[in-house]
Amino acid sequence: MAGGHGRRATWGMAASATLHCLTGCAIGEVLGMVIGTALEWSDLATIVLAVVLAFFFGYLLTVVGLRRAGVGVGKAVRLALAADTVSIVVMEIVDNAVMLVVPGAMAAGLLTWLFWGSLAFALAVAFVVTTPVNKWIIGKGKGHAVVHGHH
Repeated sequence: MAGGHGRRATWGMAASATLHCLTGCAIGEVLGMVIGTALEWSDLATIVLAVVLAFFFGYLLTVVGLRRAGVGVGKAVRLALAADTVSIVVMEIVDNAVMLVVPGAMAAGLLTWLFWGSLAFALAVAFVVTTPVNKWIIGKGKGHAVVHGHH
C-alpha cells in the first residue's frame, strides 16, 4: 500500500487524522464565523471567510508538523495538500451546511449559546461524517497515510 507503510487503515488512524483536520478547520471556522458575525457580514461572506481560514489553518498545522520533522517547505506544502484536501473539503461542506440548517445559527450573536452551540454541533457532525472518509482514503494509501512516515 503506497504511503500506507503496509498497515491497514484503522478507525483509530482515521479518527486521529480527522481530529488533526478538525483542529485546523475549527481554528479557521471559529475565527471566520467570529469575524463575519462581528462585522455583520452576510451568511455567504461569513462562510467564504470561514472556509478560506479553515483551509489555511488546516494546511498550516500539517506543514508545521512536517517542517518540525525536517521536511523542506516545498515538499511539506505538497504533502499537506495531498494529505488534507479531501478531508477539509468534506469537513467544510458538512459543518457549514449544519450551520445553515440550524434555525437562527448564522444570525445569532457571538454572545449567544445558539451561535456557539450550533458551531460546536456542526464541527462534531463534521467529525463523524469525515472520519469514515479518512479511513477509506488512508486505506488507499492516500490522505494522512502520505505524511505518517514523516512524523
